[in-house]
Order: sequence, then structure tokens, then C-alpha cells
Amino acid sequence: MRLKLPMSDLAWGNLVHDKMRLGVTLTGIVFAVVLIVVELGLFVGFTTATTGLIENARADLWIMAARVGYVEVGVPFSERKLYTVLRTPGIEHATKLIVRFTQWKRPDGRQESVQVVGFDPDQRLGGPWNVVSGDPRLLQETGTVMIDELYKEKLGITSAGEIVEINGRRARVIGFTRGIRSFTTSPYVFASFKSAQQYANVDTPQTLFLLASVAPGADVASVEQALEAQLPDSDVHTAAAFSTMTSSYWMFTTGAGVAVLLAAALGLVVGVVVVAQTIYATTMDHLREYGTLKAMGATNGYLYRVIIEQAVASALVGYVLAMIVSYFVVKGSQSGGAAIVVTPEMVAGMFVLTVAMCVGAALVSINKVTRLDPAMVFKG
Repeated sequence: MRLKLPMSDLAWGNLVHDKMRLGVTLTGIVFAVVLIVVELGLFVGFTTATTGLIENARADLWIMAARVGYVEVGVPFSERKLYTVLRTPGIEHATKLIVRFTQWKRPDGRQESVQVVGFDPDQRLGGPWNVVSGDPRLLQETGTVMIDELYKEKLGITSAGEIVEINGRRARVIGFTRGIRSFTTSPYVFASFKSAQQYANVDTPQTLFLLASVAPGADVASVEQALEAQLPDSDVHTAAAFSTMTSSYWMFTTGAGVAVLLAAALGLVVGVVVVAQTIYATTMDHLREYGTLKAMGATNGYLYRVIIEQAVASALVGYVLAMIVSYFVVKGSQSGGAAIVVTPEMVAGMFVLTVAMCVGAALVSINKVTRLDPAMVFKG
């Protein structure tokens, strides 16, 4: 006769029987999940920061000097190539863009490195986004700039209207954006193209990039090929391709992304080890009870399910607690230089990973239980 008992009750009873051990198990799960979420979130946040300027430029194509590997190292070339771009069939809009490092002098005299982004305020390409104060069209006035409110303290700014110096030239802050982070320690400073030429020492008539949008119905790949044919000494990339080039450089060539991913992997290993140890210890503490169940007719499959249910229950509780902790960690990061970005896909993936981690850890202890001799319950 086979034993028939409500497995969920038995699994839950085993878990809560020793509350101290349950607490250790949940702590291990929460620690591992939060660590993985933070590290993966940092990776996504860093990647977003490296490509934010490209992704939000609203351009389909980027034209630049030959062999420019990422957006921070643009090389000056003649801005007259803009007319060639505008004459190309399939191009709807095109404009010039400057992205270059320069020096910002705070009102108190301290120097900070910044990246000047020079664009045409009359165009919809390449300008600031998430504007919370001021009007980007006012940047048409020479000597005006817009910065992100996250960097106000770093740049010594408290409110709009304050005067600073950029590369020895006067600049007035007229507005702020929100959430535009730079992967480097140098904040973005948006200005008109003309002002940026002065701030970044770009000679006239030169630019660092040309941005183009493709007309509705036109094929981006075909327009890209046409531009490559007309500008043989320049590189033409789709926004997606140039974004990938830039993120790959910062995240993998520099080693920053690899370090973050290794930390996430370490969190996973630590979590599996902690959970495996605690679940194994819990199983060993209940060997006599499992022996009794086998003596009463419980099959190995039944015991498998009990132990796996314990693991799943631990995973569910640990996951919920970890997501609560992660929420406050992510929220706290929004005011810092390195934002932790957690996507819905990551939340779902972490649920699957947490369950898999706990079930995998439970499998370590199953072999011991299934090899039990039911006669052990009759021994002293």
C-alpha cells in the first residue's frame, strides 16, 4: 500500500519546523538574488548610459570620419558633406553634431571635465531629451547651455541663469534635463552647434558627426549604401550599429562590463552554495522522518516531490523578499552616478533563475534520501 499525504503540508512543515534554519536559507536566497539583480542592473544601466546619446538622437544614420570606433572619439571633418547627405535620395532630415570633451569651470573656480554636445536647436535630431526645465530652442542664443539636474552639484550649479566658463568662454545655464547619465565621469552639456564649436575647439567649417533621418517608406539599408558610395572617405552606420559599437567598446574592450557580469556570476555561485548547504542540512536533520515515510510505503518519487516542493517554497518566499529589497536599492541608485536599471524581462528572468537555483540545490540532497534503508527507524 502506498502512502498518500498532502505533500505541500509536509514540505511546508519541514521548512518552518526549524525557523532559524529557514531564516538562514531565506537570507542566502535574498542575498544571492539581490546581488545578481544589482550587478545585472548595473550592467544594463551602464550599457544604457554608454548608448543614451545615440539611442535618443532620433537619427537613423550616423556619418563620421573613417574608423571612428565609438561616439566619444569623433574626428573633425568638413561639415560641407552635409549637403551631399541632404542631396541623397531617401534622406528626410540631416544635421551636424559635435560630441567632445572639454573643461568646465565652476563658479567657485574648480575645473570639471564635461562632454559638450553641439546640435542645431532648430532640428529635431541630436538634442537633449527628458527636459524638465527650459526650452532647448533657446539654446540658439550663443553662450547658453543645458545640463542634467543629476550633475548640478558636481558642476556647481544651483539654478538656471548661473554663469560658468567652458574652455575659457562664458556660458549661461538655461535649463535642465533629468536622467541623462554619462558612462564616463564627464557629464553631457548641450549647446548650439555654433557654441559647441567654440567650447570644444572645433574649427569652422568642421563637424564631428552628421545625423540623418530616412524618409518614410525609404529603405535604411539602401540609403546607407548610397551614402557610402558618395562619401568613400567616411563611415556610415545605422544608429543600432553605432550604438552596439559604442557599448561593446565601453563594456567589453575596457573590461568594465566583464567585471560586472563576473560579479553577478559570483552572486549566483554563492547563492547556490548557501542554499544547497542549508537545504542539505535540513534534509539530514529529517532523515529519520523520511525513513519512517519510506517504511510506511512512500516511494522515492514522493520524497523527491516533497524535497523539491520545499525548495520551490523557499524560492518563492526568498524571491518576494529579494524583490522588495531590490526595489529600494534600485530606487536609491537613481540619485547616484551609476543607475541600476531593472527591466520587466529581468524581473521575470530572476524568478525563473531563483526557482532553478533552489531546485538545483535541492537535487544535491535527494540522492541521500532515496538511498535510505527504511529499517533505520527501528534502530536505536
